[in-house]
Amino acid sequence: MSDNILNNVTYEEIKVGQSVTLVKQLTANDILLFGYMSGDVNPAHFNHDYAKGTMFKDVIAHGMWSGSLISTLLGTQLPGPGTIYLSQSLKFSRPVYVGDVVTAEIKVTEKKEKNRVVFECTCYKQNNEVVTSGVAEVIAPTAKVSVSAPQLSLKAIA
Repeated sequence: MSDNILNNVTYEEIKVGQSVTLVKQLTANDILLFGYMSGDVNPAHFNHDYAKGTMFKDVIAHGMWSGSLISTLLGTQLPGPGTIYLSQSLKFSRPVYVGDVVTAEIKVTEKKEKNRVVFECTCYKQNNEVVTSGVAEVIAPTAKVSVSAPQLSLKAIA
């Protein structure tokens, strides 16, 4: 991220039906970094020869890569900074390949007691095929927050 400012949406401001999206194209570096960060070195994500013998016929993204896009939306946009992630269910329907463009969308479906908010979560590819879907529940912040997004650098990874 660059010099972006992250602004949250408080529980009181959140409306049922409200939604936000994030669009990201999967790169080979995304798979490498996700594997490095998570320790998941399943050959289905890294070894083309191995992947040819699978039902997917090529390397695929980690399923949780698309789940992380949902987390990004919750933690940076809606509700944003100050959000407490309580739960997430996910169903992985289709693979994501290097070069695929994935749109993650979260939509408010319910506001509950104690500042809890339920979201319908969907990730779909450029051809509108759903790759991941589920439901998330968070505790939304009650105070407004505006904070600079950190500038991330890969220089620390060496």
